[in-house]
Amino acid sequence: MAGRPRGVDDSVILRATADIVGRVGPAGLTLAAVAREVGLVPGTLMQRFGSKRGLLLALAERAAESARDQARTSPERLRRANGSALAALTALLVESMEPMTTPQTYANHLAFLCLDLGEPEFHAHALTVHRAERRAVEELLTAAVAAGELRAGTDVGALALSVQAMSAGAGLVWALDREGTLEQRIRQEIDVVLAHHVSSPVHRPGHCELEEA
Repeated sequence: MAGRPRGVDDSVILRATADIVGRVGPAGLTLAAVAREVGLVPGTLMQRFGSKRGLLLALAERAAESARDQARTSPERLRRANGSALAALTALLVESMEPMTTPQTYANHLAFLCLDLGEPEFHAHALTVHRAERRAVEELLTAAVAAGELRAGTDVGALALSVQAMSAGAGLVWALDREGTLEQRIRQEIDVVLAHHVSSPVHRPGHCELEEA
């Protein structure tokens, strides 16, 4: 595109936009703030994205593309890194919440989700993210059944819905009560959701088993 300075890719601008959304929310985001973050002038962002809304829509579209890519690659990557499908599932959920390090950051990202829910163009991208995440969750649950980690006959589709609902709800409850970290809350709640489906007790790192007397 004419006038686009070399050396500052759209991906850099969108990462900066996501960081600023985490700090101030979509309402507090300005083109000037993003431009300062990446060393451009606001007019350049206007040329590329048209408006603040266009920039946020580009961020939503990039999130959808990233979610589709991760749904294809993350399950196998996380299984290799964690040694089991259920451990990989927990890692997947924790990764998805990594940008939300504080209750305020969570609130700011939640405000972006409210934008996603209120406008059809944004909602289409948010739905893509949701469905891609569900595919990844279902893949790992299916692998857990095949490996004997979950009971044979487990309704993987229904359990995947419960896992996604837990993940969303756990973040909101954590942002309200502010006990521990979000990662700790996710790890705690996924154990509860899976408890009635595991084929044998699952040892979690950091959980100590009592020695027999």
